[in-house]
Amino acid sequence: MELNGCFFPAAIVLFTLANGGTLASSEALAGEQYNTSSSSSSSSSSSSGSSIPTTDTLNSTLSTTASVYSTHSPQQQDSTLRTTPRAAPTSPPDLHTSSGGRPEEKKKKKRKAERRQKKESSEHEDEDVKNTSGSTTKELECPPLGLESLRVEDNQLQASSFQRPGLGPHRGRLNIQSGIEEGDLYDGAWCAQHEDQNQWLEVDAVKPTLFTGVILQGRSSIWSWDWVETYKVQLSNDSINWVTCRNGTQDMVFTGNQNVYTPELGVLPVPTVARYLRINPLTWYINGTICLRAEILGCPVQDASEGRGDEAGSKSKDGLDFRHHNYMEMRKLMKAVSEQCPEITRIYTIGKSYNGLKLYVMEISDNPGKHELGEPEFRYVAGMHGNEVLGRELVLNLMQYLCRQYKRGDQRVVRLVTETRIHLMPSMNPDGYETAFEKGSELSGWGLGRYSVEGIDLNHNFPDLNTILWDAQEVAPDPSKVPNHYIPIPEFYTKEEAVVAPETRAVISWMQDIPFVLSANLHGGELVVVYPYDFTRDWAPKEYTASPDDAFFRWLATVYASTNLAMANPDRRMCHYDDFQRTRNIVNGGAWHTVRGSMSDFSYLHTNCFEVTVELSCDKYPHAIELPGEWDNNKESLLIYMEQVHRGIKGVVRDKMTKTGLADAIIKVEDHDHDIRTAVDGDFWRLLNPGEYRVVAWAEGYIPTARSCRVGMQPRATQCDFHLVKTPALRLKEIRARGRFPHDLQLQLRALRLRQLRVTTRILNQRREKQQQQQRKGRQRREAHRA
Repeated sequence: MELNGCFFPAAIVLFTLANGGTLASSEALAGEQYNTSSSSSSSSSSSSGSSIPTTDTLNSTLSTTASVYSTHSPQQQDSTLRTTPRAAPTSPPDLHTSSGGRPEEKKKKKRKAERRQKKESSEHEDEDVKNTSGSTTKELECPPLGLESLRVEDNQLQASSFQRPGLGPHRGRLNIQSGIEEGDLYDGAWCAQHEDQNQWLEVDAVKPTLFTGVILQGRSSIWSWDWVETYKVQLSNDSINWVTCRNGTQDMVFTGNQNVYTPELGVLPVPTVARYLRINPLTWYINGTICLRAEILGCPVQDASEGRGDEAGSKSKDGLDFRHHNYMEMRKLMKAVSEQCPEITRIYTIGKSYNGLKLYVMEISDNPGKHELGEPEFRYVAGMHGNEVLGRELVLNLMQYLCRQYKRGDQRVVRLVTETRIHLMPSMNPDGYETAFEKGSELSGWGLGRYSVEGIDLNHNFPDLNTILWDAQEVAPDPSKVPNHYIPIPEFYTKEEAVVAPETRAVISWMQDIPFVLSANLHGGELVVVYPYDFTRDWAPKEYTASPDDAFFRWLATVYASTNLAMANPDRRMCHYDDFQRTRNIVNGGAWHTVRGSMSDFSYLHTNCFEVTVELSCDKYPHAIELPGEWDNNKESLLIYMEQVHRGIKGVVRDKMTKTGLADAIIKVEDHDHDIRTAVDGDFWRLLNPGEYRVVAWAEGYIPTARSCRVGMQPRATQCDFHLVKTPALRLKEIRARGRFPHDLQLQLRALRLRQLRVTTRILNQRREKQQQQQRKGRQRREAHRA
């Protein structure tokens, strides 16, 4: 008998269906939404962003498959076809549009709800910002099976044939990347050995699963272009008897790709329960061959006798808001946390994105809004690449966690909050995030939203101070005399015509205003911690490039990597083509691949702040069901890394007579060719590994003072204060006359360049806002004309 949908010959066993034809509980199916929506539809989701179908909805959906479930146990599945005639089903029901009423009325209600929510959440937002952040994402009923996130293991993937091991079925994962050399083991897709219509890629879901769709992508390669243009989908219970999805009286032909990058969704005409799914390519790029990367959408069907399981992995016990937050929802969450813990939180902005979205930061401290003497400043920055979204959600989770645990009296958190001034920026590139958010976790692809609106990669947009330092050392008679810290911004970088994103300008000013000691830049797409230098000498594509503090940077990277549950798992599969297990999940940036103008290198050379880059997950944009497990993977790492800000030495440099703190005094550590400077009150923090150090403090107009400071094994900084004596005025005058005591021209130049950068930033922002106002007025006039 022919039905409009996917034919299914094998009887899937569900004890509840066998006994009564209905499911005993709506919990039998994990109907996680394909992607979370914006605030306009968040009311239909749980706190984790999931939407679990009711029993009636599930029974209705399952009934459209026209499958009759047998009374055999799962080990005794019957492969004979048992169907009953039914009316031709339509497309799968939309979880958010299934209510009654005319479409016009529903659209009006939806628009009213969106306007009401925007109004409620826009108390501190400009009008132009409100107009840019109301986007919603398309939601599908079932989440990804986990090919991209690696929840689907290699042994669950089979293929009819493959060209070589590097193009085997285990490489047919959405967004998997190939190396430049495309070695035998690490190519960027599954590619069939034969070019005919009998080839297939098979996925074993292990358990009965309600399949709803397939996402396809072409091959990742810089040498060849390969993709599948059309394909069929086949389903089975036993991997022996297969039935093809049908649309009416014909086999359903799904549309695949037209390029190698863009993921294309194929929705099954009828969601169908099975264990195995095959993708059967029919046509492919005329100049290529059969190659594809894929993700499968499906809701696991749970046997009632097994109870409710968690197919996505760990369900965090912390009960945080585990879902993807667009710009408006992010603001709401930050405001809610601030209202819960007003005594330790402060929300501020450091600037705006190109589209006018504010760059928010939450400060968490026992005295928010003020730099306290002797208290180090720490920051987490996430979302530099807008489509690498896990860091954004982890930072939002961290805000909630610190607030709640502080109120509960958690001694570890209380100590962190009272002894550290913590700054959390969840989104450095909100424009890019909104672009990726519109497409959703699987359809945004590998690159959509990565760059700023102007097409700038923000992690290549900071001034290249490495080259300035290295060039100066090469021509200097004594390289040790070349200033090795607080290197000024190049003058060309401060010009109006310089290609510098407003987001980058804002972060540079932020770094100047606050004496940060330690930072981490949260990225995604790999599982590794990267430490400076990121840029290699002489533009070498790949070369270990150590900083003067290489040993301590390796310690910082190891602290995060060794406590991260995913990185530390010895059985984990590598993400793409780099096996970072060999280096204990840490890597020198230059040894991985050279990055000119990275934020980590700039932070180290232009300020006192040490910074590493954390690649948090193989999947840049994990589905919402992955977020609880990712929080559990990273929670300890996030906390223990913050605690490293208290390692090394700390102290205050004061005038011996007046006892006042001396700002910008230089702290030199013997055998470490990287100095730091004191903050405005004269306090400093110098991160160091355990050991005995000879430390020198020097300020203009004062006699240098040296002392020995010992750093212990405990994560408590050693107090190492200095009291400097002024140089006699006459002696100082004589020394200056001989030219042996130069003024701190580097510090003056640094301040001058910053002023120039801020002036051009203000001019560019005003120009951009004027253009946006004109565009907005033009849209209003066109809308009025049409009305």
